[in-house]
Amino acid sequence: MQSWIGIGRTWYSSPGVGENLRASERIINEVAQGIRTLEDAVAWFSSLEQAQQKAVLHEVVRYSMQAHATVNDARGGLLRSGVKPTMTPAVLIVREPILEQMGKIINLPPGEYVKSFRVLMSTFVEADTRRRETECRGTCSHAWHNLS
Repeated sequence: MQSWIGIGRTWYSSPGVGENLRASERIINEVAQGIRTLEDAVAWFSSLEQAQQKAVLHEVVRYSMQAHATVNDARGGLLRSGVKPTMTPAVLIVREPILEQMGKIINLPPGEYVKSFRVLMSTFVEADTRRRETECRGTCSHAWHNLS
């Protein structure tokens, strides 16, 4: 069975194992698996209403928690995020305890949402990649890890 999901003004087909994923869930995990670029995800995120953006930030933090993100993941992610290391989300993400820092990031003002998304997404990409290469290697049945 094939379903369609809307992202902005574009509709994407989502056949196979990931067809029941929400658009945000699919996009976040496609970035983590290198199927979609961070820039594409940032464009999608930027097109959302402010309340939707905040919800997506919460979602990325939940996924990062599930992937057991570490400060080392955050440091690696920060390099790929495109955010200057002096920007508030970047300064916060590399401090311990990381979950507390992520809570601070998602509560930054709306003007910081795009930078926050970049930093949080990039951290998630690092953590999820590590998890797929270790815990889920060859035996993964998570729908969100089987999108390609």
